[in-house]
Amino acid sequence: MNASSQAGTSLLKNKVYMRVYSAYATATFGDWFDALAIQVLVGYRWHASPLMLALIPVSIALPGILLGSVAGVAADRVNKLKLMRMCDLLTALLTVLVLFAPNMVWLLPLLMLRAAISTLNVPAQQSMTRTMVREDQLLQATSLNGLVNQGSKIAGPLLGGFALSVLTPQWCILINACLRGCSYLLLLTVKKSEVEQVGTEGKGDQEEHVSLRTMWKEGWSFMLRSRLLLNTMLFGIVCSMAIQMIDFQFTSLFRVLAPSNESLLGWLVAASGGGAVFIIMVMNKMNRGTGYGWKLGTSYVLMGLSVGGLGLLQPGTSSISVLLLGFLLGIGNGIFIITFNYCLQKETPPHMTGRVFGIQSTILSGVMIGAPLLGGMLVQAAGPSRIFFNFGIVIALIGVLGILFGRVLWPVQKEKSDSSTEQPGKVKVMET
Repeated sequence: MNASSQAGTSLLKNKVYMRVYSAYATATFGDWFDALAIQVLVGYRWHASPLMLALIPVSIALPGILLGSVAGVAADRVNKLKLMRMCDLLTALLTVLVLFAPNMVWLLPLLMLRAAISTLNVPAQQSMTRTMVREDQLLQATSLNGLVNQGSKIAGPLLGGFALSVLTPQWCILINACLRGCSYLLLLTVKKSEVEQVGTEGKGDQEEHVSLRTMWKEGWSFMLRSRLLLNTMLFGIVCSMAIQMIDFQFTSLFRVLAPSNESLLGWLVAASGGGAVFIIMVMNKMNRGTGYGWKLGTSYVLMGLSVGGLGLLQPGTSSISVLLLGFLLGIGNGIFIITFNYCLQKETPPHMTGRVFGIQSTILSGVMIGAPLLGGMLVQAAGPSRIFFNFGIVIALIGVLGILFGRVLWPVQKEKSDSSTEQPGKVKVMET
C-alpha cells in the first residue's frame, strides 16, 4: 500500500508505522526502568553526593553535543531503518555492561557510550516518523510518540518500584537490555521494500550526491533563517537550563523527604507520567491551529508551580501531596513535549527533519553539560528544598513571559499559494 492509497485511512492502520512505533514503545519503556534503577542505585545504595549525581546527566549529554548535528545529517542521508536496528542492538549490549558497573568510575563512561548511540537513534526515529505519515497526521503521530514516552513513566516506575522492593536495581537494568533486544527484533520484521512504499527512503536518495559537510551547513542555515523554529529553540533552551539544574536532584530531595522510602521517587515519576498521558490525550482532540506561545508558556508555569511546591514539602510529608504535585508536573511536561516536537515536525520540510532534530539534540545537550553541575553545587551548598522552591519560581516566570509575548515570539505563519507544489529538496517559503 502506497502513501496515496493510505490517504483515507487512520494512522493506526499504517502497519509499517505501527511496527516501528511498537519498537520505539518497547525501547522507551525499558529506558524508564533503567533510569529509575540507576538513580536509586547511585543515590540510595552508593550514597552519591549531589555533585556526583549531577555527573550522570553530564555524561549522557556530552555525546549529544559532539555528535548531535552529525547524527541528524546521518538520519537524513543513510538508511534510517538499518540505523535504528544498529542502535537498538548496540544499546542492548552496552546496557548489559552497565549491569556489571561496580561504581561511578565505570558507570559514567558506559552511560556516555550508550548515550552516543541514542544520539544517532533519536533523529532517525523522528525523521522516519515525519516521512511515514501525512501532514494532517503529524499531531497524531507526535501525540502517540509522546503518549508512549509518558505512559512508560507510569508503568516503568510502578513495575520498577515493585522490582526494587524485592530484587535489586540490576534487575531493572537487565529488563531494559531485554526490551532493547525485543525492539531490535521488531524492527527486523520491517522490510526495506515496505519502508520504500511509504516514502521513507526516497528523499535520502535525492541527496546522496551532497556531502555531509554541505548537509550539515544546510541544516544550521535553515534553522537560523526560520524565525519561528529559532525562537522555539531559544525559548526551550532558557527554561531547559533552569529545569536541568534540578532534574537529577530529585533523588537528593527525596533522600531528605523520605530517607527510608526509596520507592516514593518512583511514585512521583509515575504520577508525572499519568498527568502527561492525560493532557496528551486531551491535546490530541484540541484545535491544531492554535498558536504555540500560550501552550509552551502554560507548560512552564505548571512545571514551575509543581517544582516550587515540592520545595515546600517537609520530611514525612504524605504521599498524596507528592502524587498531586507529580500529576501537575506531568501535565506541564506533556504540554511542552507535544507542542515543542509538533512545532519542529510541522515547520520543517521532511528532508530536513533529521538535521533539525539533530541540532535540537546538540543544543539541549549543551545545556545539560553546565546546568546539572551548577545545580548540583547549589543543592550541595544550600540544600535541595530551597533550590527547588527558587527554581520553581524562575520556571513559572519564564512561562508567564512566554504567554505574554507569545504573538511576538511565534507569529502566525501563512504559506504562500505555491507551497502545495513544493519540490523535494526545496525549503518551504513562509511569510508572516
